Amino acid sequence: MTTCKPATAMAPTPTDNGVDAVRLIAFYLPQFHPIPENDDWWGRGFTEWTNVTRARPRFVGHYQPHLPADLGFYDLRLPETREAQAALAREYGIGGFCYYHYWFNGRRVLERPFNEVLASGRPDFPFCLCWANENWTRAWDGFDRRVLLGQDYNEEDDLAHIRSLVPALSDSRYIRFRGRPLLLVYRANRLPEPRRTAERWRDEARKAGLGELFLARVESFPDEQGDPAVIGFDGAVEFPPASARYRTTPIGRKVRRAAAQYGLPLVGLARRHLLLRDYWEDAALPLLERPDPPYFRFRGVMPSWDNSARRKRHPTIFVRSTPRKYEQWLTEVVRRASEAGGEQLVFVNAWNEWAEGNHLEPDQRWGHAYLEATRAAIDGSRAAR
Repeated sequence: MTTCKPATAMAPTPTDNGVDAVRLIAFYLPQFHPIPENDDWWGRGFTEWTNVTRARPRFVGHYQPHLPADLGFYDLRLPETREAQAALAREYGIGGFCYYHYWFNGRRVLERPFNEVLASGRPDFPFCLCWANENWTRAWDGFDRRVLLGQDYNEEDDLAHIRSLVPALSDSRYIRFRGRPLLLVYRANRLPEPRRTAERWRDEARKAGLGELFLARVESFPDEQGDPAVIGFDGAVEFPPASARYRTTPIGRKVRRAAAQYGLPLVGLARRHLLLRDYWEDAALPLLERPDPPYFRFRGVMPSWDNSARRKRHPTIFVRSTPRKYEQWLTEVVRRASEAGGEQLVFVNAWNEWAEGNHLEPDQRWGHAYLEATRAAIDGSRAAR
């Protein structure tokens, strides 16, 4: 088990009023370093960059591949890379990373970067964890039948899992919401008895002196919507684009006609090979227009989305995303969160999902534009108070 070395300085504590009490937390993917499992399944040296660099445009004007700018094709085993990421995030107003955490009945994968963050106390940057509890399959959505690593839920594993997380949850950098360690679960409905799991985790956290956990389900799929109290959780996390109920007809049904509608001539594609949606009409507006739920939900935004680098067949591509539209969306979300009063978190999906075309990290097309839009949204909401 990794030894916890608390950071030398506590993260800034938000005030209790307005936008100063709103922190932005960005989802963080640790897939950018080789591991034995990926060497065996996908070929020696495979990382997320392998998919990124293989991407090709699917229609005229399609932005692919997404290639990194400032940070380059980094390796997350290097502490210098992790420090540079945190410095960049802090500079532009991101208040913490939510690291994806992979646990398969005691087996950890992709764990090295976070283990080193925890053991070294560096970077001195707030973090929380999201258990990505899907099966690992030959596909990237957890539904493919060719399972590489599967989940096997049981009481003993619940206890072993939460006990393994105590060093992270007790670290001075760990994000607490209203004084409680915040732990996310990506597919809470996959747990056979989520209430029992939640009870076990809460009991163990109390025994470890952590106090009460704040458990949040991620609205990652249609079956992950609804009141989290039903499964013993405290809140939900809006997770675009999955959380949105799309306003337009799925474009993939009539790709050629729809591509012409968007002014996007296709490049030799069969009609079944991709699904186009509009960033503002199908992602931002549906989430901005839906009413507040009767339960607690953290709001979320995304800078863009295009998973054609990962999915050669049936990718989903949100067209017409720009830093300006992202800024408008984030500005409104931060404004609403600040008006709710008290401490609030807003989640950004994501910091570095490069193979989903969904990243705040600078790329060769937009440079720092999405980061600047992030900072502008925060400043704009503060100025409007």
